[in-house]
Amino acid sequence: MTLLELTVQGRADRLRNVMLERELDGFVVVDPPSVRWFTGFTGSYGLAVISAEAVVLATDGRYATQAPAQLEAAGSDASVVIASDLIASGADVLTGAARVALEGDVISWNQQRQWASALADSELVAVSGLLRELRSVKDPAELARIEAAAALADAALAATEALRMPGTTERQLGLALDDAMRAAGASGPAYETIVASGPNAALPHARPSDRAFETGDLLIVDVGALVDGYRSDMTRSFVIGGPDAANDVACKILPLVTEAQAAAVAAVAPGVEAKAVDDACRSIITEAGLGDAFRHGTGHGVGLDIHELPSIRKDNAAILQAGQVLTVEPGVYLPGVGGVRVEDLVVVTDSGCRPLTLSPKLSL
Repeated sequence: MTLLELTVQGRADRLRNVMLERELDGFVVVDPPSVRWFTGFTGSYGLAVISAEAVVLATDGRYATQAPAQLEAAGSDASVVIASDLIASGADVLTGAARVALEGDVISWNQQRQWASALADSELVAVSGLLRELRSVKDPAELARIEAAAALADAALAATEALRMPGTTERQLGLALDDAMRAAGASGPAYETIVASGPNAALPHARPSDRAFETGDLLIVDVGALVDGYRSDMTRSFVIGGPDAANDVACKILPLVTEAQAAAVAAVAPGVEAKAVDDACRSIITEAGLGDAFRHGTGHGVGLDIHELPSIRKDNAAILQAGQVLTVEPGVYLPGVGGVRVEDLVVVTDSGCRPLTLSPKLSL
């Protein structure tokens, strides 16, 4: 597949603007997705140091060839330092820095102590969430990768339709979905594919088992693809045997969740509080007497990580911004019986939102 060229140019400057406001002289980035976002480096071992003057990627000898090539391809002006002690190398860049930020929500206690020793003359400041906030608004190249991943998941769901029948096991369908995404060009699944049938569908994050589908089962399929590091996320719910096999429970909760999800998608727009999107669907489910069966937030951002900002939950007053990509996924779960979840991935536009996942939803 052909995708828009991705460049990291300008990203360090966005962070530097915030650093200036907070009187920070340096920022140490250790979370691998954020290291990649700033530099283009995809290796499993490395850190980035950002100061007013420079961006430096420190990694080890395994990436001596890969790192410079990836940074050049991503349009990064970062320098690459190959070292065995990454913290010492990073600290060298920050010599004389008065205040240095560490990722408070990522860095370990042990790492903090090592940085405190290496930067004994600097004040270390824990900063949480800032890099995730910067990453939450996608540029066109990022959006193109997420949209391509969504299309591959849509295609895989369509290609495996014949397996949604009595006798197929959850594991068989899950593997078929993963294989279909890879065959179509995905790097792999965006996360462990969820296939949950019958009573297992009452578990929001059930893992595929050897349980065979039975006629009348509610079936939840939660599937996403990975394209050039970026992820998609989608859930559809079905009745094994088709609409004619739906029992009274399915006939109640599947249309209810579908209606609630549509209301929440309609609420997504720039300037809207995240909790307003949650309320748009939660109120409908609650009014139907099933509020306690909706046991999770309504959604989350998606990008290099499968769970990013913004978090769409009832206590989050964060304001949605154009360019953010997020899920809208209400669900109802009845222990011992089954469950339904309907999820779309949408991008916030200037006037509302646009769905990226396009698979049809079951209508009863």
